[in-house]
Amino acid sequence: MLKTIPNIEAYPKTILLRDDTQVEMRPLTNDDKTRLLEFFMRIPEDDRFYLRENVASPEAIHEWTENLRFERVFPIIALAGDTIVADATLHGSRAPARSHVAEIRIVVDPDFRQVGLGGRLMRELLDIAHEMGLYAATMELVEEREISALIAAESIGFRRVATLPNRIKDTWGSYQSLVLLEIELEDHDSWWF
Repeated sequence: MLKTIPNIEAYPKTILLRDDTQVEMRPLTNDDKTRLLEFFMRIPEDDRFYLRENVASPEAIHEWTENLRFERVFPIIALAGDTIVADATLHGSRAPARSHVAEIRIVVDPDFRQVGLGGRLMRELLDIAHEMGLYAATMELVEEREISALIAAESIGFRRVATLPNRIKDTWGSYQSLVLLEIELEDHDSWWF
């Protein structure tokens, strides 16, 4: 569980990407059901394979959008016009002993990668976690597949705390390493710029 519910009154926020595209960030609502499914269907099947949930399932999308519990998961979407181009979530732990740490997950539309959107969403979720008084945030990335995301996370200040060899199995049956990254949130200025 997250310690408090993030301030949804701070949204929407408009950001400008490196290619001068304007994108709006805001929390997910139950009205986003169709747009969210369309977004995940644009994500290549090879990328979706590595996600923790079956995001191509209308039932899963329905569950997420109908049962929003911001105290457990805070979802932010990025929109270009009316089209969702990224989904970013801050996950709290239900275990009291882990309630000071949140996990970040981000998925970006292939047409909006390499323009700073993923990094901007990371910083947004870190800012929220910091405001909520959390100690740290983590991310898990597949070392051989998510190289750009690893570079972005490390440039923000995430550090590798573990590499788990052979933790992930790809669609061909080959094993890949899972990298666990962490960032401490007390020094806001070190990662927010």
